[in-house]
Amino acid sequence: MVVTSPTVGVLALQGAFREHGRMLSGLGAEVREVRLAAQLQGLDALVIPGGESTTMGKLMKSNGLTEPLRRFAVDHPVLGSCAGLIMLSRRTAEGSQPLLGAMDITVRRNAFGRQLHSFEGPVQLRLPGRPAVTFPGVFIRSPWVEQTGPGVETIATYEDRIVGVRQGNLMGVAFHPELTDDNRIHRYFLELVAEAPRSNTVETEVA
Repeated sequence: MVVTSPTVGVLALQGAFREHGRMLSGLGAEVREVRLAAQLQGLDALVIPGGESTTMGKLMKSNGLTEPLRRFAVDHPVLGSCAGLIMLSRRTAEGSQPLLGAMDITVRRNAFGRQLHSFEGPVQLRLPGRPAVTFPGVFIRSPWVEQTGPGVETIATYEDRIVGVRQGNLMGVAFHPELTDDNRIHRYFLELVAEAPRSNTVETEVA
């Protein structure tokens, strides 16, 4: 159970940010939508939703969010889903785009195919300290993780592909848990938030 009421921001530039917000609110978190750097102030954690990663990177840059988000991820828990996983990564296997570089992983964008190849499939979820379970994976233009660096744990796989990782207080999944009725990933993330030291001072540069 979530025994505290953390304040969790959801990056609201595009994608399924409302669905993340509803799931987090249902678990007892206070949710705030984030579109500007100043809105990171006072947050205990952040969720970066799915969407279109190249567009998301451009919007982050135009809104002056890229560097503040990088600093935020240094000492705050962050969960990224689908495009959010890409944004958290240090490298992509093809092309180039703005990345936060917070997790020592290499991802392949659109690895499972384009929009028409979207599907649902059973994900093997192995959260630390818990037995392996099956999770309903919703894959929409989803990436997968091709390489992980030291300190990165694999927490989810689909067939033989890595689709979920954790590095310290940072988590990323290639699928969309917010589009299901299963709140186990969000619940686990809020447990990380509850255990993390509170650090609500984030330097921002606001014009």
